[in-house]
Amino acid sequence: MAVKEATVREALGMQRAREELCLEAEEFEVALQTGEVRTAPAVGGRRRVVREDVDRLREEEGFPDRLRARLELVGSIEGAALIGISRERFTRLAKGGFLRPVRWYVNRYRAVVWLYLAEDVRRFARAQPALLEGRLPAALRDALDEGEDRRARGWRARRVEELVRDAEDAWAEASAWSALLGPEAAADAVPDERERAHLRRLCPALPAGSTGSYATRELIEAQTVASHPDEVTFAHVSLADALLRARAAGPAPYPERATPAAAAVRSASPPPCAEPPPAPPPPVSRSRWRRLLGLG
Repeated sequence: MAVKEATVREALGMQRAREELCLEAEEFEVALQTGEVRTAPAVGGRRRVVREDVDRLREEEGFPDRLRARLELVGSIEGAALIGISRERFTRLAKGGFLRPVRWYVNRYRAVVWLYLAEDVRRFARAQPALLEGRLPAALRDALDEGEDRRARGWRARRVEELVRDAEDAWAEASAWSALLGPEAAADAVPDERERAHLRRLCPALPAGSTGSYATRELIEAQTVASHPDEVTFAHVSLADALLRARAAGPAPYPERATPAAAAVRSASPPPCAEPPPAPPPPVSRSRWRRLLGLG
């Protein structure tokens, strides 16, 4: 579950925390997403960075280079070079589910480009050296020949894990599983309209991050909504479990009355599952990070 509500003295604003950690805006977003830096709810609905995490990271040996290395993102070409294999082999291993993407975007050719944590790639190479050379296992080759591709499913699993990790209560946890199922499946799983409305307010869709200007609604939905039967079944079971715990704690609240004051609060406070607002980057030339994310 999420960190307890932060007081002013034990938490920092997003930009202040990013500056103290010597991170670029995109690096800081990855740190928040992966849990390298934790946030906690604060007064007014905003989230703030846990002071303890900033102090711990600053005291690490090799700061900030070691921290930035853990947050480095690589595509298939860079990832393959990192562990000394071909790009084709790297892609086949990723499709087989051995590497889970942390982000993705759509390039100008309307193709989805997957990004991985460099540290995950190194860890995989250390744990599975036999997969770096020679023929891949027969079962894996057969699955890939039949069209197996677990990259989107792996990203979704990782994203939901992050949302559940940061959930403030069982309702917020349920909203992550509901978002994974998509509106139609979620409507079947949650027949109560008030509960569905509350889950949508908390997390209307699985946050995709910086998908690039070429991403269409259909492409985004194809990556963010569960599609594999096993994935859908697990999401249904997890949603049912979270709802049991949520209902035991109390009913879903009624929507706020549509007054100007309530509207102002809602507009100032994004849903808990929304992407954290990026801190304004310093006025520097285009960085490698922006090229990776297709924003350059």
